[in-house]
Amino acid sequence: MTTQHFHAQGRIAKFALGQVVRHRERPFRGVIFDVDPQFANTEEWYESIPEESRPDKDQPFYHLYAETEATYYVAYVSEQNLEPDTSGEPIDHPELSDLFGDFEDGRYYLMAPIN
Repeated sequence: MTTQHFHAQGRIAKFALGQVVRHRERPFRGVIFDVDPQFANTEEWYESIPEESRPDKDQPFYHLYAETEATYYVAYVSEQNLEPDTSGEPIDHPELSDLFGDFEDGRYYLMAPIN
């Protein structure tokens, strides 16, 4: 299987679709299901982040199927706030099966489109 990376303004995004990552400061892990080459959310969302924690908009932002010990949700996270998850543990997010197949070798693989 190939790993799908996205080019973000002349550079390759650090993380790939299906990769399991964790937030550097918040207690959640997730699986990447989409990448924006730079910030593409609302200004209200951006302004809701405390100024001292606000990431630079000129970097890849990742859409994640995220989980905490208590809940599941979709997260939008800057590249600078993510790191690879090395636990080897799968993610239990209920929407994962919409896009991805089995968890193998620490990552999920995109399912082939059905024609």
